[in-house]
Amino acid sequence: MTDLYPSTGDRELLSQAAAAHTATTREMEAFLRRLPEVPGPADVAEYANLLTREERTRGERDAAADAAGLTIGSLEPDQA
Repeated sequence: MTDLYPSTGDRELLSQAAAAHTATTREMEAFLRRLPEVPGPADVAEYANLLTREERTRGERDAAADAAGLTIGSLEPDQA
């Protein structure tokens, strides 16, 4: 039998995953605020690292949301 409501553990994992994604997004914002007018190779490398981390934590958050029963089809409008 499938539970109709997510377990407390699922909700806690979702909360932790959301907090991790928020922290990574804030790190990206801080990086972008201090980015020099002309980015150098180190800036590009840091951006790539932050972007990868941001995408990973978003994926983890989405997976935790699915486990907690918050699955959605698509946010894209139907193409008619």
